[in-house]
Amino acid sequence: MQFMPRKRRAAPSVIIVSLIDVLLGVLIFLMVTTTAKQQPALKLALPESKQKKSGSTENTLVVSIYKQAPIYLGKEPTTVDRLAAQLTEKMAQNPNLTLSIRADKEAPFGQIVKVMDAAKAANIKTIDAYTKSTEQ
Repeated sequence: MQFMPRKRRAAPSVIIVSLIDVLLGVLIFLMVTTTAKQQPALKLALPESKQKKSGSTENTLVVSIYKQAPIYLGKEPTTVDRLAAQLTEKMAQNPNLTLSIRADKEAPFGQIVKVMDAAKAANIKTIDAYTKSTEQ
């Protein structure tokens, strides 16, 4: 017993062309934004020097000091209080470690002195400084 006749439903149609257009637009957007030149978060103006020295980067640990930002040990932000402990730990792993200080020319000199004190407390023998060469 069938009270209502069965209606045949049409299969839902998905418009693929508009989906492809949207996906192509998203793909182009991602390609343009990911290949854009990335600017550094903090700009560093190095002091100038006429002396040129090239050092090895094999056993070098870099400490960056900016004008108003925190101190960076490599790429990790740190404080002066924690820096001595971190340098001591790194020195225990590699006794031939050298420290390079990359400080902005307008960075407070007190910060540089504190980093040098932390390096001496960690028994680091060689401390270098990054400078910008002035070619004449």
